[in-house]
Amino acid sequence: MNFLISPAYAQGTGSAGSAGVSQIVILVVFVAIFYFMLIRPQQKRLKDQQTMLSKLANGDEVVTSGGILGRITDVGETFVTLEVADGVRIRVQRGQISQLMPKGTLKSA
Repeated sequence: MNFLISPAYAQGTGSAGSAGVSQIVILVVFVAIFYFMLIRPQQKRLKDQQTMLSKLANGDEVVTSGGILGRITDVGETFVTLEVADGVRIRVQRGQISQLMPKGTLKSA
């Protein structure tokens, strides 16, 4: 009966240290990819937005995050007054300005 069952021999185990190192290397590569694909571009966009907001001046034509197009008539520390039509002015928070438009955009709109 023993001739049907072959004997099982223990095999040598691989180096446990090399498997751990390769897992750490893969983890570091994933973190680096995550940083360069998601975190870094977001920080750059935020920096560009802050720079644009700090340079707002009277006469600039802007678009708010709600899609309102207007010309800046007054710039305060936290609020900006926009003229959206002749004699129609609204105040919006400075942080809600999403885009600076080229001069003359308001006339063509």
